[in-house]
Amino acid sequence: MAAVAELSVSRLSICPSGSTTGKRSRTQIATFGKLCAVTSSPRAALKTRRQIGGLQKVWGSFLPLRSPADKRNLGQYRAAAAGGGASPDHDKVQEFEDLVEGAANISASGTDNLHSDDESDPAAAVEEKMLSMSEAFGVSNTTCNTIILSIAATAIAVPAVGLRNPAIGQLLGLAGGTLRAKVLAYVTMLFGFYMAWNIGANDVANAMGTSVGSGALTLKQAIIVAAILEFAGAFLVGSHVTHTMQKGIVDSAAFQHNPSLLFCGMLASLASSGTWLQVASYYGWPVSTTHSIIGALVGFGLVYGGFGAVYWGSLGRVVGSWLVSPLLGAVVSFIVYKCIRTFVYRAENPGLAACRAAPIAVFTGVSGLSFLSLMDGSNLATAAAKACGSGLLGAVAMHFGINQQLGPVLKSLKARERSPKADRPVERKSKTGGPKGLQLKMVYKVFGYLQVLSACFMSFAHGANDVANAIGPISAALSILYTASANAAAGTVTVLSTDVGISTGVLAWGGFGIVAGLLVWGYRVIATIGKKITELTPTRGFAAEFAAATVVVLASRLGLPVSATHTLVGAVMGVGFARGLNSIQGDTVKSIVASWAITIPLGASLAVLYTAILRIFIKVLV
Repeated sequence: MAAVAELSVSRLSICPSGSTTGKRSRTQIATFGKLCAVTSSPRAALKTRRQIGGLQKVWGSFLPLRSPADKRNLGQYRAAAAGGGASPDHDKVQEFEDLVEGAANISASGTDNLHSDDESDPAAAVEEKMLSMSEAFGVSNTTCNTIILSIAATAIAVPAVGLRNPAIGQLLGLAGGTLRAKVLAYVTMLFGFYMAWNIGANDVANAMGTSVGSGALTLKQAIIVAAILEFAGAFLVGSHVTHTMQKGIVDSAAFQHNPSLLFCGMLASLASSGTWLQVASYYGWPVSTTHSIIGALVGFGLVYGGFGAVYWGSLGRVVGSWLVSPLLGAVVSFIVYKCIRTFVYRAENPGLAACRAAPIAVFTGVSGLSFLSLMDGSNLATAAAKACGSGLLGAVAMHFGINQQLGPVLKSLKARERSPKADRPVERKSKTGGPKGLQLKMVYKVFGYLQVLSACFMSFAHGANDVANAIGPISAALSILYTASANAAAGTVTVLSTDVGISTGVLAWGGFGIVAGLLVWGYRVIATIGKKITELTPTRGFAAEFAAATVVVLASRLGLPVSATHTLVGAVMGVGFARGLNSIQGDTVKSIVASWAITIPLGASLAVLYTAILRIFIKVLV
């Protein structure tokens, strides 16, 4: 028992008292303190208590000098660095350097795992309870409540102002029609905000979950970056994306003589999808918003329009994408991570290898993704030239950025690389050959930069595509509503259609809803993707995000309706498989797969129920 306590205490992470790891260390220390009290060896218990006391004193220290031996090692290290004095014991000096660099790495980046990416230690993981919003952001409950109330007030007030102000109403699509039509339009905007809020709470974790889990971004930084890029993607590019759920699932012609039923179905689809996403977000399950809204539309169409009201061909493509997207994500991330382990971690100088590989990775990623986004069948050469130019610009920027941030360290590593092997200090590596200490810190730092870039791309792409899961039904419902109003005023009948354009005001409204959901509840799913499927570091997170972004963009160009959620979860699992099956958290994977399996039928059932309820209150549109 005492041996177990001593071993466990020796493995505690030393970090600032204010960080998450510090809180976990304090919890561990309290547990081991109780363990010492019941041990059968008083001497061992006393020694363990002293270790605990030493750890408690260095929580806020950058340099953990725990004993006179540590101070002697530091003196030897400084003497060796200055080129004078007796030759030190390289093993002891390197061990002390690893301790110092490890503490610095935690203090600088918040990364909990100081082992190589080749190592896996599930036994050391500590189960954490779900954080509250105040704990996640480090603010008071009063501040959190103020933010939530402000968001709610804005969501209620803006459409209401649009009903009275013609300019705002025109921007939001609320102008024109009878009073009843305006009230129903106001209700539609609220339903759409609810759906967009839940997309932000659940789906935005696709882009930022791995960055937070690996320590490349803090939760606050991820929220800010995601908020800006998700809104930009939704507002600037969202109108150019064709969405299967908007025009390829339900045939509006089947409801030609009953427009109020189709209107109720659109609202019910938003409400049912939002309800399921809210439940999933509460428990931290990363489910697909695309599949949720499609399931709702299919359920409504089958029950109220019959078998012919559903486009089964489009639905078959969606079902196929469920298998294709996570599989491709896993395969690509597996290959990317294996390349990192082979050409970076197993290099003679991993830190330098990472710095040299970063511009190549940026050029490859930016060029490939730009080409897929820009290519046109009639002008592939121009698209390729623009893509290569963008990739070259990104590679040059990454090269100079790394030299600016890590210049002195790079010079030291290059000098060590040029020196004869006999004169080099002994390099310590992990049990499986991966880097440790300064080398590991360098690798994490470089791939932290790469992961931030991949997260930004993923976030912008997600905003441009998935925002229409909320905006599409909003626009369709508003089109149905005002078509009915125009028909009633003119005494004519026109063909109903849900394939309509999206106004900039509605795009902005959807972007606001996504940002609001991300702020209030997004951290829950970020924790699941970032930490609970498999332990993540910047290298693993980059492999997963790069793979997911590549698959999503490629599938979009091929016209495959893949799920960003499924793709990223598959990519994270691919990284876990590359490290070994014991690196996958089986219980978490099972809960995610179960949530996927019930998304479609549950969304369909709720849509049928909500449609029946809405028809009680909305019998006619004008």
